[in-house]
Amino acid sequence: MSVFKRGNIWWYRFQWDGVEVRESSGVSNRRTAEKMESAHKNRLALGEVGIREKVKIPTLREFAEKDFRPFIRQHCADKPRTLTYYEGGLTSLLAVPALANAPMDTIRQEQITAFVSGLREKGFEVSSMNRKLEVLRRMFKLAMEWEKVEKVLPIVRMLPGEKRRERVLTGEEQSAYLAAAVAIGDDAVAAYAKALTGIRATLRGETPIPPRDPYMLRDAAVLLLECALRPEECHRLRWAELSEGTLRIAHGKTDNARRVIPLNERAASVLEMRRTVAGDSEWVFPAPTRSGHIEQFSIKKQHTAACEMAEVSHFPIYTFRHTCLTRWASVMDPYTLAYLAGHSDFSTTKRYVHPQKEQVLEAMRRAHEAQTPHNIRHTEKPEAGEPNHQTPAIN
Repeated sequence: MSVFKRGNIWWYRFQWDGVEVRESSGVSNRRTAEKMESAHKNRLALGEVGIREKVKIPTLREFAEKDFRPFIRQHCADKPRTLTYYEGGLTSLLAVPALANAPMDTIRQEQITAFVSGLREKGFEVSSMNRKLEVLRRMFKLAMEWEKVEKVLPIVRMLPGEKRRERVLTGEEQSAYLAAAVAIGDDAVAAYAKALTGIRATLRGETPIPPRDPYMLRDAAVLLLECALRPEECHRLRWAELSEGTLRIAHGKTDNARRVIPLNERAASVLEMRRTVAGDSEWVFPAPTRSGHIEQFSIKKQHTAACEMAEVSHFPIYTFRHTCLTRWASVMDPYTLAYLAGHSDFSTTKRYVHPQKEQVLEAMRRAHEAQTPHNIRHTEKPEAGEPNHQTPAIN
């Protein structure tokens, strides 16, 4: 018998037809482990089991190139932002030789910690580091699911302290921003009108280039504020997705992103005005890009200019969606809010709910009023001459 101990568990090891057999008994009793070794030899002798060939464990780089990358390219072909997210994470992970060239079953928490430390030294934010750790976690999960490894891989934990999108625009900030967005459009139209009467147009015969879509920023901001769209959902809107006062989101981050959003009067008016701008295009926001519609960079400069003109501290475009959902949360039940937001997890919906002091006090007042009549019926004594409806005591 050849048994040995690892931690509290006994293992057995023996040679069979020139091949080493090494197995864990899964027990902490040596005598039981020896019996299991003997039983294993008997089954081999009877031909009931065969000797399992050891699986070649791929390195992280091999798994990424041969399995993981083809998988995400196939399954995220229609989600360019998701594909970019995974590709960026892989680039960072494979740039660390100690991690990329290690067999996957030999990767330990120490190597993951060293990877995070390297990112910190380069000045990465916690949110950026967590996105790369999410890619590593997904790789580990798929490697075990596809049986590329024979043991459980380490748990990849996210780092605390990640900044959330919690800014909510005030009414004054919103009004100032939209006014600035309109002013930017007016300036573009005025500049074109001035160019038509300028020297180049009148004397040199040069035709000024008209502004393609001067009020694009204002229109996009209104839809984001009124419909709680994700920026990429707004960019990819098609006219075919509008029907009878509703907006159907056909594509999104997850399956739950597919939803139908009723349009209020303001959003419907903006979409009606955009039909003259879009012309024959299938897109609500057409643009001379590879995709045919506006992208994140299309309104970046205008957004920065609008923030400066409105004297509002700069914020990401996503803040419009967060502002809308936060306002809805004060008057809407969480199930409806989660549906209209396109969330698949209520923990995500909760991040958009920011109860204000006045809302908390009002909720407590309603709760107190709901309890008060019940307490009065059971504590107040009947006045003289009134019947006593209290339950009589039973002797």
